[in-house]
Amino acid sequence: MTIFKSDNGKLTQIKERPIKLEKDLQSITENNLGEIFGIDFIDSEFSLQQFRIDTLAFDDELKSFVIIEYKRDRSFSVIDQGYAYLALMLNNKADFILKYNEKKHQNLKKEDVDWTQSKVLFLANSFTEYQQNAINFRDLPIELWEVRKYDQQIFSYNQLKPSATNESINVISKNKLIKNVSNEVRTYSIDDHFKNDWKKSREIFDNLRQKIIEIDPRIKEIATKQYIGYKINNKVIVGLKIQKGKIIVVLNRVRPDDLEDYKGVVKYVNNSMKYWGKHVSNYDIRSQEDVDYATYLIKQVYNKFYK
Repeated sequence: MTIFKSDNGKLTQIKERPIKLEKDLQSITENNLGEIFGIDFIDSEFSLQQFRIDTLAFDDELKSFVIIEYKRDRSFSVIDQGYAYLALMLNNKADFILKYNEKKHQNLKKEDVDWTQSKVLFLANSFTEYQQNAINFRDLPIELWEVRKYDQQIFSYNQLKPSATNESINVISKNKLIKNVSNEVRTYSIDDHFKNDWKKSREIFDNLRQKIIEIDPRIKEIATKQYIGYKINNKVIVGLKIQKGKIIVVLNRVRPDDLEDYKGVVKYVNNSMKYWGKHVSNYDIRSQEDVDYATYLIKQVYNKFYK
């Protein structure tokens, strides 16, 4: 990617500079985990058994741990190392909980963590074609991020997305470690939120989904265990919880009084501040006629925080 700076209409290329040490990349990333990934820093160089995790983080939105590794050597296997770290975590949950409580001064319990949404992020200046092809599975809890440094202390973090594929790694892999991890950890897709006979809610979703994406080109769609979310800069604007007869629109960071709800249909989620650290309100969509009003509410949240 070529980056330019405009000076009175004249574009000047901002030159890319090498990131000389893994430690440099680790330091800048750990100091900005919330801004880059929307997650909290827990520990650096966390050692357990024969492993040393570069950065241990926690995703408060998903209630799950995130392991981050930084690489300059391009000869490593993302699959082998990624699943080895996940297996380490699943086999030593108490140690991860202990480290979290030690660093955050809280009383997190194993049952408070959603271990199914754990993941590993590999960060490097670049990845080989072989490594990029290795993540072409629909259910891989591993992400590759290319990090580039430029003049004027400019950094870019770009996730390398897998190619569109329906292939599961469990189908082709006979590796026992991968199968054991996959029994507990998984990734989610849009289709996971619908059963075959949920045609009504699927049609409503397809309509609403398009209207949300059209609000701002920065909006990214994600599928988690609990909801399908739409976010800007790692903050979820709205989540959609799918049921057979309705879609629950989860409006983040607002109470009913924060919105112009002339129909009086928005409901506050009790204890949302206690559990998620933010206000959350809901609106139920039961028909196509409700989609426009849902979009009207979602745009208010967008205008309030993201426009």
